[in-house]
Amino acid sequence: MSANIKIGISDLNVARSPDVLMTYALGSCVGICLYDRAKKIGGLSHIMLPDSSASHGAAQPYRFADTAIPILVQKMVLLGANKRALTAKIAGGARMFSTASNNSLSNIGQRNVVAVKGALAKLGIPIIAEDTGKDYGRTLFFTVEDGIMYIKSAKCGEWHF
Repeated sequence: MSANIKIGISDLNVARSPDVLMTYALGSCVGICLYDRAKKIGGLSHIMLPDSSASHGAAQPYRFADTAIPILVQKMVLLGANKRALTAKIAGGARMFSTASNNSLSNIGQRNVVAVKGALAKLGIPIIAEDTGKDYGRTLFFTVEDGIMYIKSAKCGEWHF
């Protein structure tokens, strides 16, 4: 019997097949799904900010792309995943509020996507599917049985990768 495992904002978790990992409220935040197809081990991180360099201490490492993604990989390896076999699917990074300026607050979604891609590249993990940007929020479901990332949006419907 499968379990539905909810991942909150600035949170992450790992699971084995047949569990389903899910996260809500992906606006400017980014959801990162990692998968080892052979072992059927998956992980999901819901990051809120691009990097931890401006934070005071490492009190919430799951909040940042540069710290959460390596931790997610480590937890997957501890569960039995092969780091070299991991692939990624990402979603979110929307521009939720239209503003005249392009300052760091108005483009946080784009900055999050860039940071996630950089962190994954640094770890040698290829991104095989992506649904990022645009102007709408998303709910993400990641089925560990088959590695499919399902996206639901109140504005745009449902689709999968």
